[in-house]
Amino acid sequence: MPEHSNHNPEQPSDLAKIDNVLATARSVRRHLDFARPVERKVILDCVNIAAQAPVGLGGESWRFVVVQKAAAKARLAALYRDSLQQLAEQRGIEIKPTQQALIGRLHEIPAMILVCNALPPPDEGLPTQVAYFGSILPAAWSLMLALRARGIGATWTSLLASRQAEVAEIIDMPQGAVLTVMLPIAYAKGTKLKRAQRLDAREIAFWNRWGQPPPD
Repeated sequence: MPEHSNHNPEQPSDLAKIDNVLATARSVRRHLDFARPVERKVILDCVNIAAQAPVGLGGESWRFVVVQKAAAKARLAALYRDSLQQLAEQRGIEIKPTQQALIGRLHEIPAMILVCNALPPPDEGLPTQVAYFGSILPAAWSLMLALRARGIGATWTSLLASRQAEVAEIIDMPQGAVLTVMLPIAYAKGTKLKRAQRLDAREIAFWNRWGQPPPD
């Protein structure tokens, strides 16, 4: 009787490369090539990757609005800057130098990708809200990873979610649709993305019940 092989034909051949993309997907706000366009085909390839994300409530209700026109980028950049300044004032914090660097040139970014949900958010309570956003945010994250794998820096920001009506007017978003995440994107240059300092898995993973550490 032949032995069963443990090899999975769908298993990636180079896990190290995949792990590196996952572990080094940072928000990139500096060392961006503002002069180099991000090709339409590259963006569409990344959107196709994003569209493979798991779906839940609403199915494939995600929509990706790619903004490249200068006038629209300038208006979105102004909204972003105003929202960030308001948030900093409300929380009594200073805007980070990296954030300052981004907002100073955000209008020059080659493209902004607005990840939207074509369906309105439900009002049935927390479980349905979790299902709603849990069906769109994985696609946004897959998009950011696909961009990262192609040497394109992106910044994950949800600041413009508080400016739905103004964003809708700029991009002609229909009533009922919702902006979740905006990714300003540009090819990265002169930067090496590294793993961030994070808590170890043994500090944040519990076994069988809350607070129970993993077994040795």
